[in-house]
Amino acid sequence: MLRSLLMFVMASALGFGASAAEKDGEITYRTDTDIIYLEKGKATTPYQQERCRLDIYYPENRTGFATLVWFHGGGLKAGHRSIPKQLQAKGIGVVGVNYRLYPNVKCPGYLQDAAAAVAWTLHNVEKYGGDPKRIFVTGHSAGGYLTSMIGLDKRWLAECGTDADQIAGLIPLSGHTITHMTVREERGIPQTQPVVDELAPLYHVRPDAPPILLITGDRELEMLGRYEENAYFMRMLKVAGHKDVTLYELQGYGHGMFEPAVAPMLRWMQAKGSQDGIAPERAAPPARQPAAAAK
Repeated sequence: MLRSLLMFVMASALGFGASAAEKDGEITYRTDTDIIYLEKGKATTPYQQERCRLDIYYPENRTGFATLVWFHGGGLKAGHRSIPKQLQAKGIGVVGVNYRLYPNVKCPGYLQDAAAAVAWTLHNVEKYGGDPKRIFVTGHSAGGYLTSMIGLDKRWLAECGTDADQIAGLIPLSGHTITHMTVREERGIPQTQPVVDELAPLYHVRPDAPPILLITGDRELEMLGRYEENAYFMRMLKVAGHKDVTLYELQGYGHGMFEPAVAPMLRWMQAKGSQDGIAPERAAPPARQPAAAAK
């Protein structure tokens, strides 16, 4: 199989930053912090009170903007919510989410939390000026796994009274598509032993899922075959009849590939009809997909 890789250079990255800064001169932003996203009466334990919170960063003098829900990584064992600086001043809202972590909670606790945070965003973003029809979900590593699971397996958002198909797009970054290694650890299964069951995004491929952009690091530098997992995930989504799934592989980057993933992620959101809510990218080269993505 011929190998074609997504290429980036510093010049284009700097051009993107300049464009965002120019756009930021027209928009002011606000961050509201420490919001409990569980429905009233459901944060019943001190740990839920501590972890089930989010921050929302949004344009305060603009309406109808797209919003990106961001799940941090950390193997479902560590990490803390943030509003990544690379996503700031782009004309969009960003929701940074905390969720409960293993071993303080076991599966499906973190999946339930992720779904509740997305449901909160869908139900509340309009109060902040955002468009509830333009909610995208992303996350890196463990956050990418959560993104795929709640977008593909509709039961998690259904438990929150919400349809997963209301999500405008899913953008898992270097996420597991098999059953997550921490879920396997809970069962005494080593991380090198792959499992695909009801807790794997692969298990839930369906033709009517929201549009999906998969981004990984270089297959030779990524951890635990993460590129190959995502390539197979894309293939099986297409076999199932999904018409809008794309895979990018970032040459020269390992698992810590969030920063170079931002430009193609925002371009993809623009292509999904969100261009009026995202600062335009300038001088960035067109993205190229791995050969596997084009078949």
